[in-house]
Amino acid sequence: MKLYHGTNVDFDRIDLAKSNRFKDFGQGFYLTAIEQQALELSRKRCVRDGGTPIVQEYEFDEKTLDDSSMRVLCFDSPTTEWAEFIYKNRNRKTPIYHHDYDIVIGPIADDGVAYLLNRYEEGSYTIEELARELKYKKLNNQYFFGTERSISLLKRMK
Repeated sequence: MKLYHGTNVDFDRIDLAKSNRFKDFGQGFYLTAIEQQALELSRKRCVRDGGTPIVQEYEFDEKTLDDSSMRVLCFDSPTTEWAEFIYKNRNRKTPIYHHDYDIVIGPIADDGVAYLLNRYEEGSYTIEELARELKYKKLNNQYFFGTERSISLLKRMK
């Protein structure tokens, strides 16, 4: 399958240490199966940090998801478990949450995530309400690669 990564600076080697650790699924390398979505994300990054919108294309053999060589977590839809997982990964007020999954696949949370997480934290939302509110408009999936072992499965195409 083809996966895309939107960035503002081109690079040849994926460096997990440079990733933001407070993202939906934790510190890792994020991709999408939708090229246009990667382009939009790269444009947003350029507005915030400068640079040039770049979309990198990778090939990934999705058969790997079914064998036991990788620890894979897949959320098919925005569930309470998905919302709790995002909350743990994005929460800056507690010790940094670490999971041991190589690959995580699931819906992209909405841009207003910080606001919604604060509402949940203060008790204004239940976890069910948080899950419902975190839905991305088109429920596009994101692909998280969080270990060197999983990164080695990505083949850069362009």
